[in-house]
Amino acid sequence: MGLGGDPGTFRPDERLVDVRLDETTLVRRKPEVEHERAVAIFDLIEENCFRLKGARGPYVLHLSLEDDRLVLDVRAENDDPLHRFMFSTKPFRRIVKDYFMVCESYYGAIRSGASPSRIESIDMGRRGLHNEGSALLRERLDGKIEIDHDTARRLFTLICVLHIKA
Repeated sequence: MGLGGDPGTFRPDERLVDVRLDETTLVRRKPEVEHERAVAIFDLIEENCFRLKGARGPYVLHLSLEDDRLVLDVRAENDDPLHRFMFSTKPFRRIVKDYFMVCESYYGAIRSGASPSRIESIDMGRRGLHNEGSALLRERLDGKIEIDHDTARRLFTLICVLHIKA
């Protein structure tokens, strides 16, 4: 990380106070996915480290997909635009696809009463992909937006939710 990344290096105003997903591109989601989305947003608002290069926080983040681009529209707390970033979704495709497959296996194992060791094994794979996706996100944001590991993980969850198509 070019800007740092240790949560102890962030000022109290270097945080997200709201995160909004573009609901016009979202479809009806399974309860498990909706739960993950709600938890990720709640956890993000409760605790996050977010620093936009060249602008003071706190911030409001609007996440959306436009064509094949991930859009991070960063705004001031009063909703004034600060910076709009657009990134190709191509580098995320494999990780998101694999993450969805592992999540389906995970929830299926829970529903079918699989052994705790089987569920734990699948969950380890899920966490590994989640970490890979969050690391890629931090890499893509390097020099623009600084986030800590937990914030990156929660944002990756929301990026996955945005990829769900009808």
